[in-house]
Amino acid sequence: MPLRPILRGLVFLASLVVAVYLLRVGGLALDQAWIDHEVRGHGLMGELMFVGMGALVTAVGLPRQIVAFLGGYAFDWLQGTLLALLAATLGCALAFGYARLLGRALVAARFPGLVRRLDAFLDRQPFSMALLIRLLPVGHNLSTNLAAGVSRVRAWPFVAGSALGYLPQTLVFALAGSGVNLDPAWRMGSAVALFLASALLGLWLYQRYRQAAALEAEFEGEAGEDSTPPRGRGARP
Repeated sequence: MPLRPILRGLVFLASLVVAVYLLRVGGLALDQAWIDHEVRGHGLMGELMFVGMGALVTAVGLPRQIVAFLGGYAFDWLQGTLLALLAATLGCALAFGYARLLGRALVAARFPGLVRRLDAFLDRQPFSMALLIRLLPVGHNLSTNLAAGVSRVRAWPFVAGSALGYLPQTLVFALAGSGVNLDPAWRMGSAVALFLASALLGLWLYQRYRQAAALEAEFEGEAGEDSTPPRGRGARP
């Protein structure tokens, strides 16, 4: 058995363990206290710290919605949305690239069904399909990024489609966490309405995709039947 894939898988697994340890035990926690101490009032350096930490924690599995909520808390809703979106996109690219470089064998063995489904789903239109996956209120961000990393999908359309698909929920949670002078009930009501709208849009696009796939399969079946050469008179069945 070749040693290189095994060593890559071990390095991949060990590095994830170390990253989680540093985040949870080493005091590198993205929470309200850290935001107050390291981000608020620190200008550009605080923004860079927020984006860097947000990218790191989303790359190892922290829900991107938490980063968006804290972005709204740290900044206003607009700046929080943009910075949290940048952090989530960088986290997506980090997890994708890391799995592609080091974790092919390990991730493929851990999520074989997910890798196969993503390959089939993303193969033809990776940008549109990645956008669709992110709009649907289902699935796990980290496992999707890792599985896509070991699939055949190209990096840039997957990451770009993910970024656009992240936008609605990022806006929703940044708005919910923002400290703007708005009535809390109005702010939360707007967040819920935006979340439902993005989920319904994702479901509608998914139904359109399923209908198009069914029509394509039916057309290919009919074309295959039409291309079958007719049997001559007296030909055996």
